[in-house]
Amino acid sequence: MEILRIQGGQRLEGKVQVSGSKNAALPQFAAALLSGEETILENVPDLSDVRFMGEILSHLGTDIERLGQNTWKIHPANIHPDAPYELVRKMRASICLLGPLVARLKRAKIPMPGGCVIGHRPIDLHLRALNEMGANVSLNQGVVEVDGSSMKPATIFIGGRHGSTVTGTANAIMASVLTHGTTVLDGAACEPEILDLCTMLEKMGAKISGAGSHLLKIEGVEKLQGCTHRVIPDRIEAATYIMAGAITRGKVCVQGIRPNHLGAFAKVMKESGIQLQEIGADTIEVKTDPSGLKPFEVITLPYPGFPTDLQAQACALACTIPGLSILTERVYASRFMHIPELLRMGAEVSLEGANAIVRGGKTLNGAPVMASDLRASAALILAGLVAEGETWVHRIYHLDRGYELLDKKLRNLGAKIERLPESALPPAFRSPVD
Repeated sequence: MEILRIQGGQRLEGKVQVSGSKNAALPQFAAALLSGEETILENVPDLSDVRFMGEILSHLGTDIERLGQNTWKIHPANIHPDAPYELVRKMRASICLLGPLVARLKRAKIPMPGGCVIGHRPIDLHLRALNEMGANVSLNQGVVEVDGSSMKPATIFIGGRHGSTVTGTANAIMASVLTHGTTVLDGAACEPEILDLCTMLEKMGAKISGAGSHLLKIEGVEKLQGCTHRVIPDRIEAATYIMAGAITRGKVCVQGIRPNHLGAFAKVMKESGIQLQEIGADTIEVKTDPSGLKPFEVITLPYPGFPTDLQAQACALACTIPGLSILTERVYASRFMHIPELLRMGAEVSLEGANAIVRGGKTLNGAPVMASDLRASAALILAGLVAEGETWVHRIYHLDRGYELLDKKLRNLGAKIERLPESALPPAFRSPVD
């Protein structure tokens, strides 16, 4: 395996280009299965999760070809409904295949998906939506089997105890677009990734009203066509680079983004004293005056609330701001596994239920740390950028699931960060984390 070595203390400066959104691209790969015609997806990030999804589509019988680093051609003329366990187990987003397979083939067999461990993330809302549309759903030996031969439109409340479900909404939309009649989704997720999925489906001939709101109406059509679609920029990656500039007290231009997708994150950053200036339609310049920084409070919520996918990175940032910051996790209760690793670096953080209480302003020290999931990886890298001495981040395969060339992009901003084989780790650092 590979590791990252970071020499902290470098102020980041320069321009960084944001890649396409992983959380938009993966359901769009699945949506391509709704038509037997060719679909072209552009601005697709080069990530291990995307490659896994490509392998799954190929296994299902799709003719899939990578036309360049960020462009894929998907032609699912003849597909079958059985997804492979050995690939599905690696990635939770593969559950998004359920809706399009049932819609087009009237049946699907998908093993319960895997992915990084950040707490229990059930798929009951996905299955309940299919049930309410008349599908027969069963779970046999860890495999979800769906018979959709009697699918009919329905009015469905798609929300759950923690609010709307993004992948559940995506599945319900894709299951509905080929179902005759009008399906209504109440409590639907309104994340930009869902709006982008609806935009792609409308290009394919779907009839959807209310996209971007909590109430969607889908009028089923007989068939869909292929299309060419450009994936939206990754708002989580953009926000991570904004915090990288802030944590190093640097000056960074984050390019290729949609500022209106940042939601509550931008508000929190501005209130904490971080200067965000929009330059044109797709660039934000980040500047930070250390004397003007203030601790902050965040509560993670569905969009446009503060994203759970930014909580870990915000925790690292809070460690560097004098005062008491409080981060409350309302989406995934177990998403605090980065905190023990920040403590290894000298952070002062305590957990009280769903609250992380950060007493910021202490000097962080480089240490060997271990990433538990995708966003924890980014948080530990941010901490390493400002820590004294060297930080060694293990298990960066999590990072490669969701950030395209993050270490290279940070290096271009002036960070001292390099990817090395695990054998390069100093012997004194091996036993504490291995």
